[in-house]
Amino acid sequence: MRYDDRLATVLRLTPVGPNVARIQFRQLLDLLGTRPAEDHGEMLDLAYLRLAELSARIPAQDRAVILRQGGHRLRSPRLVATLAQAETVVASAAIRAAQLTPDQWLDLIPALPLASRGLLRDRDDLGPEARALLARLGIGDRALEGEAPTPASQSVPEAPAPPQALGLAAAAPMAEDTIGALVRRIEAFRQARENGAVLAEAPPLPLGLEPLGSRQVTSFDFASDGDGRIVWSESQVAPMVVGHALGRGNAAGAVRLHQPLRAAMVTLVGAAAIAGDWQVDAVPRFDPLGGRYIGHIGRFRRPAPAALAPVIAPPADSEADRLRQLLHELRTPVNAIQGFAEIIQQQLFGPTPHEYRALAAAVAADSARILAGFEELDRFAKLDSGAQDLAGGACDLATCLAATVAGLQPESGQSGPRFRLESPPSVAVRMVEEEAEHLIWRLLAIIAGNAQNGENLPIALIGGPMPTLHMTLPAALAGMDNAALYHAAAQPEGQAPSAGMFGTGFSLRLAGVEARAAGGTLVRHGAALVLTLPGLTPDAGDPSHGSTAA
Repeated sequence: MRYDDRLATVLRLTPVGPNVARIQFRQLLDLLGTRPAEDHGEMLDLAYLRLAELSARIPAQDRAVILRQGGHRLRSPRLVATLAQAETVVASAAIRAAQLTPDQWLDLIPALPLASRGLLRDRDDLGPEARALLARLGIGDRALEGEAPTPASQSVPEAPAPPQALGLAAAAPMAEDTIGALVRRIEAFRQARENGAVLAEAPPLPLGLEPLGSRQVTSFDFASDGDGRIVWSESQVAPMVVGHALGRGNAAGAVRLHQPLRAAMVTLVGAAAIAGDWQVDAVPRFDPLGGRYIGHIGRFRRPAPAALAPVIAPPADSEADRLRQLLHELRTPVNAIQGFAEIIQQQLFGPTPHEYRALAAAVAADSARILAGFEELDRFAKLDSGAQDLAGGACDLATCLAATVAGLQPESGQSGPRFRLESPPSVAVRMVEEEAEHLIWRLLAIIAGNAQNGENLPIALIGGPMPTLHMTLPAALAGMDNAALYHAAAQPEGQAPSAGMFGTGFSLRLAGVEARAAGGTLVRHGAALVLTLPGLTPDAGDPSHGSTAA
């Protein structure tokens, strides 16, 4: 299985001009249109937010032209529903380009605007149930089927339909008694409401539909202004939520400081459909010309029941949490720098001199190195705070160790430190093979990077219930005390291999938390590092019993 990071790659590029905005709009249409209907997650929500931002920048006619071009795969009901809320020309192009199943159309029709429902009559893939639902909603065929032709002598010229009525089907005339009964029930309801009375049996709406205010909403998208008030939302809930303020509760600080909202609790007061507690995730928006803060854009979700439990004294963010938040803020500008550098290097905006392309390639490489360092810091924070554990598994530590030593050993005739390995043929440990390889590489790279040419470095792997790996420290590290060892600086450039950009001490501490997260330990005993990992019994390591250990 391969990890699909195409959506993250597209979102990493900041659309700095109209051409790039249109390219990214097409890319998002293709990627979102092929996502499964049940797919969800933060990355998907961010993609829809970016799609909304691009829609605000690209004229409606241009978006419609993009949708009418061939090759789009609009198979996602959520994407079709989103596009159907746009301008009429865009909604029309999206409805015609959609590739949904009859069941998906049946679920989607009630959420579509009235004008978009009328466009569905021209499709021949709706299915009988969806067409029956359209008929109940007053959207029928352009001509009534089975209607007898009117004799020419009795024909009466009809007045042309008003422009706004074009595309909507004519409903069958209601019987006089039906109209009278409906008028009487509406008048009774109006009088009762004016008198403050509550009807024991409120008149039902036509088609068996309930008013939206009586059905609880579970999620909706929104946009706020610079004062933190909602100024846009989905059409179904906009009348109930527009005007509400975000700057209350624990969201007030993020709105005031123009920071992202992550699971912020906000309470809405109003119609029953939207009243109560909400969990808000949103990102700030800034004017692309002047950089002025213009509000937030994001989504309201009903929190899980556990999230509603009162907390008497919420704990303050730990040092690891603050570090992770800082890294999140730093990744954004570095990603932008890397994206601009790649645009210049690949000449996406036009021909670029080779000197500038070389500089851009160097900037992109430095950005990638910085992002790799951020990943190391983020991994350390998550493992050290217990927010992440290493997944259990099974692998042969002896095989991983032998392959890593062979890769670090200097070839014949070359100078460098030499490892002397003593290991049994097989040692099974409870660890994913990829994680074991990373841990072994990190430790041996620390040792090799600090060793002198020709220095011998014995390594011994001992099997058992808790396999142990003894690694001799080079002389440059063996003479340090623990405080100096675990805070040793980075080696001068040119010495290879390197275990990381933050130096020997940080790499050792990262290896220590990785070993602890795997259920083992990494300690120093005199002039040696000792790594202990949980072993596997023959039964636990047998593929017939599964490769994942508890």
